[in-house]
Parts: sequence; structure tokens; C-alpha cells
Amino acid sequence: MENQLYDVVIIGGGPAGLNAALVLGRARKDVVLLDEGRPRNAVTGEMHGFLTRDGIAPGEFRRIAKEEIAAYPSVSILAEAAGAITGADSRFTIETTNGLKLLAKKILLAVGMKDRPLDIPGLADVYGKSAFVCPYCDGWELRDQPLVIINRGAELMHFAPVISGWSKRLTVCTNGPDELTESQREELRSNGVPLLESPIRQIDSSDDGIVRQVVLEDGTAVACRGIFFRPELVAGSNLAEGLGCKMTDMGSVEVDEFGKTNIPGVYSAGDVASRLHQAIAAASNGALVAAVINNELNSEAWRGNL
Repeated sequence: MENQLYDVVIIGGGPAGLNAALVLGRARKDVVLLDEGRPRNAVTGEMHGFLTRDGIAPGEFRRIAKEEIAAYPSVSILAEAAGAITGADSRFTIETTNGLKLLAKKILLAVGMKDRPLDIPGLADVYGKSAFVCPYCDGWELRDQPLVIINRGAELMHFAPVISGWSKRLTVCTNGPDELTESQREELRSNGVPLLESPIRQIDSSDDGIVRQVVLEDGTAVACRGIFFRPELVAGSNLAEGLGCKMTDMGSVEVDEFGKTNIPGVYSAGDVASRLHQAIAAASNGALVAAVINNELNSEAWRGNL
């Protein structure tokens, strides 16, 4: 493998990378997908909002995807993590953490995002079971239940109205100063949403990860059946920065509408290149960017015959 110049090396085996591999395989491109096997959604029991796959376990989704991709012999999937990328458009060198070196004309970064350590005691015990970050993914299962929103500032004032579509039984715990204006506080009051600023001491839950209450430092205990919180996210790897790709203030890779970064030959797709962190959106984006890469490769080969 080290002597072959592949058309594309895809880094990341989530929905974006997998769907890109499928599209490129069907386009008869030689592709290697590197998947270190540490998806962010591994903490959840089910994926939702993905037509024909609603409620599927993330691991089962990946198994089916790889089984389908296996029908295309020009695509290889390796259980490897990329450690470094050097070179330039038309000839990149990708070295894995195990020392394998691959050559590629194009790079697709589909590395996703990852959570910073959850610093609220007990939150890790309920994350993916009764504490979530996306109501479109998990709101239905918590409909009409008493919920705690852990958020603050301007983002809270976007988040709370969205969550209210699934349940009106909301309490906001800002885990410190609320960072709100008085008019924003009045907006919460007018909607019957208590606002609590005391730091969170701990989250109590059952053995199976169902939250029972959020306990604050001032002794207040908020009984609830679910939590939606704002995660602290970083890119799934630092490969994009190492290549010189521009990054957004949110820590994602800056791309144009076609998934192109500012580095020729380097593309990005999925959660690391978007603020819409849903599996079906990532898969769709992976398909789009794969088509863009395929068209670029075909055009280069065409022009090379002139």
C-alpha cells in the first residue's frame, strides 16, 4: 500500500467519511479510509433522525455501512489513526500512528468533533443516556418530561425556545453567572422557566444513567428526567491546523460550500466542517464533498491528456 498513489485518503469513519467512501467507490476511485474507531456518538445507545435507520445503534450503523462499502473493491478501510500529513496537492503523504505511510492525490478530513472533559460531577454518568446536546437527535424520547437546561448567555436564549418544542417543563441551570440581560431574564420568566445561577455540585442518577436530580452548591435540588447541555467541543484531530487550514472561532475547519479548505487538494466534511451536528447531515455533506473531489480528479485527468 505504501507504494501506491491513491486518489483519496479519507480520515475519519463517521457518517461523513463513510458516505464519501461509498460515493467515491462507486465513482471508481482508489480510496483508503482511516478509521481509528473512536466515534463521538459511541456514548449513545441510538441514532435518530436518519431516514431508514431511525433508532439504530451507532455501532450497527457503522457495521452496515462498511458492509455496503465492501462491495466496491477500490475502497479499503483501515483501523488506523492518521498522525501526520505532509506534501501538497496531487501528492500528499499520510503517516499513521502505527508508522504506515500512504500517498494520496487528495485528502478528505472527516474527523468530527470531540468533547472536552465534562467537568460537572455526574454528567459523564448520564451523557448519552439521559443527558444530551441535540434535541433533534434525542428530544422525542424526553418529550413532556421535566428537563434541566445547562447553558448560559446568548446561546441559552436560542437553546431554550428550541427545547420548549419537546417539553414546557424546563429549568435553566447556568452553573455560574447567567450572562443575560434583564430583558432576557424576563423572557424566561414570562415562559415560566426558572433561572438558577448557583454552581452545580453534582448530578444524581440511577445505576442505568437516568438522571434524578441536579444538585446546586446552594443546596437547591432540581428533580428532572433529562438534561440538555452545551458541550465544549474541539476538532477530532489537529491535522487540519497542521496542514495550515483556516479554522473558525468555533474550532471547526473553514470550508467553502463545496467542502474545499484554503489548502489545495484538502477538503473537509461532516461535523468538523459544520455547525449542524446530525448524522444524516454529515452523511449528506460527505456525499456532496466526495462528488466535488471526484469531479476535480476527473477534470485533472482530462486536462492531462490535452
